[in-house]
Amino acid sequence: MTWSTPMLRATPGDPLAGGNPRQVPGVCWSRCDATAMPNAEMRLWNDELAASLGGLQSNPSIWVGEYLIEGMEPYAHRYGGHQFGNWAHQLGDGRALSLGHIKTTSGLTEVQLKGAGRTPYSRSGDGRAVLRSSLREYLCSEAMHHLGVPTSRALSLCTTGEDVRRDMFYDGRPAMEPGAIVTRTAPSFVRFGSFQMLAADGDVDALHTLMEHVVTTHEPDHHVNDDAGVVAWLTDVAKRSAEMVCGWMRHGFVHGVMNTDNMSIHGLTIDYGPFGWVEAHDPSWTPNTTDLPGRRYCYAAQPDVVGWNLARLLEAMAFTMNDPEQLHAVMEAYREAYRSARQQAWIERLGLDEWNEEDEFLVRDLQQFMYDSKVDHVPLLRHLGEGVTTSEALHDVGII
Repeated sequence: MTWSTPMLRATPGDPLAGGNPRQVPGVCWSRCDATAMPNAEMRLWNDELAASLGGLQSNPSIWVGEYLIEGMEPYAHRYGGHQFGNWAHQLGDGRALSLGHIKTTSGLTEVQLKGAGRTPYSRSGDGRAVLRSSLREYLCSEAMHHLGVPTSRALSLCTTGEDVRRDMFYDGRPAMEPGAIVTRTAPSFVRFGSFQMLAADGDVDALHTLMEHVVTTHEPDHHVNDDAGVVAWLTDVAKRSAEMVCGWMRHGFVHGVMNTDNMSIHGLTIDYGPFGWVEAHDPSWTPNTTDLPGRRYCYAAQPDVVGWNLARLLEAMAFTMNDPEQLHAVMEAYREAYRSARQQAWIERLGLDEWNEEDEFLVRDLQQFMYDSKVDHVPLLRHLGEGVTTSEALHDVGII
């Protein structure tokens, strides 16, 4: 197995390594070293994923960033983003470090440590993660993968042997919790906000360089040499994003913090934070307590939010085009892709032969029944798919 860092070779980077939090305009990344954690212990190791990546070793020193294999060059991504609808300027990996990429039969895979220490993008944070949130990300990302939902994956979870202060309930009563680092993988961790940040910098050259890097490295069937190429590539981005959010809706998953900096350019579920699954069916439900006043990221709003986020990405990409009006086709492709994926999901859920216009009324009536009855969202749909109508099954979902 060979490690490489194609992003560091192809895109503009921070001339300084490490250092305190700061503004770093016009770059895509900053080199950083992980914080030393000599008491780390391996707690969870994904044998299946490790084998698919060439037989990685479960040495905890590697997966807390203390020991670097030849070819690893730790760095933090720089990006911006819209958070709850407002532009937040420079954000970046405040507690994540990418070790590099591994070449596999299916392409390049980026390997990233979450909770490895401070970076130039940590702002006021400590760069650490706790066991509670790390375990949630490890388990949920693997569950989503095996449910068939596009997602980053978890390779390992190490405890650091150090405690981290966190205010779990945001009530002004912080407490010490066990520290941890989760290793996660994806083709890359480039986000919508990666492109937005360079557009906000006004650096069109860097923006186009990042586009070329992503397409050349991960999208061999595409190019961004002209407007037609950009539109074709972004149309695929839109379709993948539609498939992703349809997977969420199908399984009752609510991401909870769908900011543009949490949107993968590969159409993957990333950055598992205050996520949850709908239980008693409620379209307005959100697991994120900070989202409760407006419920911007509630269950029912997720498809529209992905569309809104995609529009913000296209605004950034427009700076690289001769005729930005062509980007309207990308939004239409998103709407059509989501509509098609949603219909197929309901065909499978309800055992339909095909989708007819009147089936929309059936779905709406079912959803209203689910809301009025406060039935458990996922088990009801599972029982429908299995054709189960016993009284025991109805009791399980709260109907009787």
